[in-house]
Amino acid sequence: MTTWNPTQYLLFGNERLRPALDLLARIPLEAPRAVYDLGCGTGTATVLLKERWPKAQVTGVDSSSEMLERARSLGKDITWQMDDLSVWQPDAPCDLIYSNAALHWLDSHQRLFPHLLEGLKPGGALAVQMPQNFSAPSHTSITEAIHSGPWRKRLEPHYRAHPTLEASAYYAILRPRVASLDIWETTYYHVLSGENPVVEWTKGSILRPLLAQLDEGEARAFLEEYGALVRKAYPPGQDGKTVLPFKRLFFIAVR
Repeated sequence: MTTWNPTQYLLFGNERLRPALDLLARIPLEAPRAVYDLGCGTGTATVLLKERWPKAQVTGVDSSSEMLERARSLGKDITWQMDDLSVWQPDAPCDLIYSNAALHWLDSHQRLFPHLLEGLKPGGALAVQMPQNFSAPSHTSITEAIHSGPWRKRLEPHYRAHPTLEASAYYAILRPRVASLDIWETTYYHVLSGENPVVEWTKGSILRPLLAQLDEGEARAFLEEYGALVRKAYPPGQDGKTVLPFKRLFFIAVR
């Protein structure tokens, strides 16, 4: 099991929060009673759900004890639940299942999303955001770095180069099962500071399962290989800042 580092993840907390806010703003529910945040991580977005609907019973669900420990430290009136998202289901039909940047870690989306819809009440909403940047150098450089080193056979089983489908595929999966579907993509242009900050960005998310398979020396060598590739793809500008374009997929399906 991958060990998550809340501190590393939150290095770019403001940038990671923007899609969560955009997803939240488009949810067309007035007063949901039972709200779940799947893959709640550090709990930042879960708190925003509670603030928007203070009378709702809000539950944050995650498979990482490290992330949930940080979430519980927020001290909010929120239930925190450790569970495997691939088999999770609510105890009773709920009003909102929200998930920001989590469900791309799971396989079989043709099965997963119909399963989640079944956990909603009529009129309930499934609101999801997932990264859709897997064809960009930030991610294709990971594949290149995997193939270039002695760690290839060990790392390949732990890396899915294209974990999400195209937007049209999600439309085909969801539309026949719901009353309405709002689906869109947004490319964010994150202006990052620091030495080769794209490496620091991916170390907080997609690189975690890979680095967990390597010893300290191997991890350092892998990051050097990957870092050289992304430094070339994302050079700093004259102001010393690095611009990272990052595309994300959103949908809100209402039963």
